[in-house]
Amino acid sequence: MHSDPFVQWFRQAGPYINTHRGKTFVVSFGGAAVEADSFSSLIHDLALLHSLGIRLVLIHGARNQIEARLQEAGREPRYAQGLRITDAEDLPLIKQAVGRLRIRIESRLSMGVANSPMQGARLRVVSGNLITARPLGVRDGVDFGFTGEVRRIDDRAIRLWLDQDAIVLLSPLGYSPTGEIFNVSAEDVATAAAMALRADKLLVLSESATLCDAATGRPIRELSPSDAQHLLAERRDLTEEITRHLQQALRACQAGVRRVHLLSRQVNGALLLELFTRDGVGTLITADIYEGLRSAAIDDIGGLLELIRPLEEDGTLVRRSRERLEMEIDRFSLLERDGTIIGCSALYPFPEERLGELACVAVHPGYRNSGRADALLRFIERQARNQGLNRLFVLTTRTAHWFRERGFEPAEVADLPVRKQTMYNWQRRSKVFIKTL
Repeated sequence: MHSDPFVQWFRQAGPYINTHRGKTFVVSFGGAAVEADSFSSLIHDLALLHSLGIRLVLIHGARNQIEARLQEAGREPRYAQGLRITDAEDLPLIKQAVGRLRIRIESRLSMGVANSPMQGARLRVVSGNLITARPLGVRDGVDFGFTGEVRRIDDRAIRLWLDQDAIVLLSPLGYSPTGEIFNVSAEDVATAAAMALRADKLLVLSESATLCDAATGRPIRELSPSDAQHLLAERRDLTEEITRHLQQALRACQAGVRRVHLLSRQVNGALLLELFTRDGVGTLITADIYEGLRSAAIDDIGGLLELIRPLEEDGTLVRRSRERLEMEIDRFSLLERDGTIIGCSALYPFPEERLGELACVAVHPGYRNSGRADALLRFIERQARNQGLNRLFVLTTRTAHWFRERGFEPAEVADLPVRKQTMYNWQRRSKVFIKTL
């Protein structure tokens, strides 16, 4: 009997609902999101997250509204080094634009989400002078006037409001101890808030499309900070907005925010899909390489067998019995995602020859071509170096090209450790490759 798709989805979402309850999420979106027809849906989704016990801090941008207000007043927007220049004549107009937008967002959140399952819900929204800012000053000869940067977030006050079941809304304006007001970027506010609150997630809703791999066109689902830096250095086709958001994600990760999610606002229900499905719809930047990369334990035998059995049956991997796996489990490293083993590899050291065997590299079919095998290889290489090994060898019948692309060179059986030579299966005729670490 086939389950209804909604029932299947709801069952899959259950663990995430439990995991996210009580967590602090910082969500940022631009002023364009408020103008869009889909803003009502975003409000519905935010109210739903709040009802599920997620502590929400919302940061809104106002670039579109500020541009429109300046043009109404006959003022020409000025930028330098990617930042707005705010002079004394512009500041009152910017305060008007930001204030109007904040009130508009608060009113939408206060409607009880009419015509939705959240109708009648009472959402308490709090905002205020929670951002201390300082002027950017003069940089490279440019006086930025009343454009500022975040100096401090009043995280204590925010936590008190969150503890009282309120949603906190932060605008891109900061205040100095002397009473001055500064125009600050929403990205700066969101990053500073996530850092100060030690948020569990920073979710950034972008106007750009989902970030994709330049070669394959496939969405990039996960990046480590080093991968993100490489992308910024190598890709010339990234939009200005995506570039800003990748830089923002790097700053947040380096400051201790564990997970930053870049989401396209064009995807209907992007927040819900990212948070309550296994693979999400955005790009996750995390210092936890593909979360759950760890050493295997005896309790992992069942999941490990389930992963490698299909590859053993088609001849890609050498068959291993449960008994053998139990004896050798300390040799294995695993990639785990939401309680499911999705990748594995093993390291068998031969200390006398300072060689190590890389074996049983496997990734679940649903997660291949996403960099996970590379993460496993890097982990094994690090383990090998820590054990004083200076070379890795691998025996393979089907994936020679993959290892060649990663620096493994063809070798002979005679190049293997003596003990491994005696165990070589001449019927299988695996090819030998060696890599110097």
